[in-house]
Amino acid sequence: MTLPSWQDPKLGSMARAALWLLQVVGEGNVFTKPQLREAFPEVAQIDRRTRNLRDHGWRIDTSRDDVSLKQQEQRFVARGADVWIPGKSKAPKHKNSITTAQRLKIFQADNHLCRSCGIAGGEAYEDGITLSVLNVARRKVVLPDGGDDYQFVTECKRCGAGSSDREVDLGMILDLAESLAPMERQIFLAWIAADQRSLSPMEKMWGIYRTLPEESRKAVADALHDMDDQDN
Repeated sequence: MTLPSWQDPKLGSMARAALWLLQVVGEGNVFTKPQLREAFPEVAQIDRRTRNLRDHGWRIDTSRDDVSLKQQEQRFVARGADVWIPGKSKAPKHKNSITTAQRLKIFQADNHLCRSCGIAGGEAYEDGITLSVLNVARRKVVLPDGGDDYQFVTECKRCGAGSSDREVDLGMILDLAESLAPMERQIFLAWIAADQRSLSPMEKMWGIYRTLPEESRKAVADALHDMDDQDN
């Protein structure tokens, strides 16, 4: 099927941007924002129109998704829906924008924390310099009956980079819940109530142990064996 020209003025700017990516850039290749703006000098918000293609299944990576890219560069990874065809340019329902009030309600429900890494909005990352910025992400949830739902969740920009295809299996989690012993369920419910998990000394030790070099790991194992022998 012959594609219409990306220069056809009868097409919308998003459709023309999609065709420009296909006909000029090509899948897998890199383009820059200046190149995009030079191709569409008459479109004031061509950057936004191109970003909107992601809502239709187009994958366009930035430096946040691909560390090999420079700040001004983007990579056209894969095409999505044929948005130049009438009816194809309508975004899926779960991609519709949310209001400011809805966004604030979601932040409040998530305690203003990124649900992936736990960082709070405006809190510094490990480097002590970069501050987190919270966004609302749409997460695909596989329901126990096998159906799909799209639900909102708070996520920082760093965790949200490249996470558009992430999904969770609610049925699997509920199956795991049924396998918990009564005492384990009570502990888990306490974590839910506090919205945080308190690590035991053994769990903290394991987390540190896993980071040790081989020689130090052996020293810890030997010490534990000696303690075990003394107890026996």
